[in-house]
Amino acid sequence: MRQGYTVSSLELDPAWEFFADTVMGGLSTGQVSQESIAGRSATRLTGEVSLENNGGFVQMAFDINPDGSDFDGSAYHGIQVDVLGNDDVYDLRLRTSDLTRPWQSYRASFNATSDWSTVKLAFTDFIPHKTDVPFDARHLRRIGVLGIGRVFDADVAISSVRFLATID
Repeated sequence: MRQGYTVSSLELDPAWEFFADTVMGGLSTGQVSQESIAGRSATRLTGEVSLENNGGFVQMAFDINPDGSDFDGSAYHGIQVDVLGNDDVYDLRLRTSDLTRPWQSYRASFNATSDWSTVKLAFTDFIPHKTDVPFDARHLRRIGVLGIGRVFDADVAISSVRFLATID
C-alpha cells in the first residue's frame, strides 16, 4: 500500500455458486437465487440440510478474483456482510491458496436475523478447520456462506460483501 493512502473498504461483486454435500454422496438439497428481499437486491441460499449418507451442508460461494487467482487482502482486517435470514446460525468460510484439501477452511459463525443486519467479522475471528496452516490474507481465494452440521431448513440472503480496513 502506498504511504499515506488508506483503504476503508472494498465492495465485492460476487458471482455466487451453489454447492451441497451431494458432491460427496450426501442428500442435502437447495439452490441459490437472485431476489429482491425487503427492498434489497440479494443472493439467497435456501435448502434442506440432511445428515443422511454422511452429508450435512448447503453452500453458496464465490471466487474473489473471477479467474480464481489469489487476492491480496492484507490491506484489510475483516469482512462485512449485509444479511437477512431465518434467525439461524450460518458459517462464513474463507479459503486461501495455502489450503490443499477441499475440506480445509477458515470458519466463523454468524446469526442471520429476520431483519436486514450488518455482520462484521475480523480475520482473527476465523478459526482454521482441518489445517495447521495459519491464515494469510495475502492468499485469499474464495468466500462461502454455509448452512451446515445439523438437520434444518437453510434460508439466508446476502445483499453486500465488503472487506474492511478497520473493524469497530
